[in-house]
Amino acid sequence: MRVQLLPSSFEENGGASTKQHLTCILVDDRIAFDAGSLAMASSMLQKRKVRDVVLSHAHLDHIAGLPLFVDDLFSTLTEPIRIHATAEVIEILERDIFNWSVYPRFSELFNQNGPVMMYLPFKPGVEFRVGHLSTRAIPVNHKVPSCGFIVSDGFKTFAMSGDTAAMDDFWHAVNEASDLSAVLVECAFPNELQELAAASHHLTPSGLMNELAKCERSDCTFYVVNLKPAYREQTIEQIDALNIENLKLLEVGRVYEW
Repeated sequence: MRVQLLPSSFEENGGASTKQHLTCILVDDRIAFDAGSLAMASSMLQKRKVRDVVLSHAHLDHIAGLPLFVDDLFSTLTEPIRIHATAEVIEILERDIFNWSVYPRFSELFNQNGPVMMYLPFKPGVEFRVGHLSTRAIPVNHKVPSCGFIVSDGFKTFAMSGDTAAMDDFWHAVNEASDLSAVLVECAFPNELQELAAASHHLTPSGLMNELAKCERSDCTFYVVNLKPAYREQTIEQIDALNIENLKLLEVGRVYEW
């Protein structure tokens, strides 16, 4: 599998930044997990290939690029963009985003080839297919209903926590997974902002260390994602201080192959 965290911030010269404001993780240039920067940072090849978007939850940094992605492709789509999400997330999208006041309700619109967007609800804990991938959503501990995912192409498997605070079900699933190559886990705030992290249901490096202790396997690498840009350097220093050998930062824009 090829996995890429799309860029979502820019340097003063206009180039992509290592800072992450939005979340969009592409698998094999075909499946998007969350859509924060999908419209803005995907390549022309990726725009031609991505027709499935899996959403962990409906916070803006995970869906911001979705309306623009459908909008950009509207006239050229030969099949609908398929939005895989829980019933709760679909309800939020229809009520608060695709409501004609904020953006057109694409689920009601057609081009010359047919519908341009459709919803495919999934239930947490139940395995479902997304293109060539087998996917299982695991409820995690965020401020709103949210899921992490176990993703497999039949040969390799990786997991991603999505936005979360302390969790147990996710680690049970990780411990039981076979052929697990990597775990993407969040760490949003430095330790000094533990109160804010707790209020918003995110992790700090200290909390991350506690979470990794729940993992019973040593055959995979852990990659940290979702560092808040304003505290990135401080959080990285504290992550490095944990001195965990198989713990790395997931580099923005880099393509990982597992």
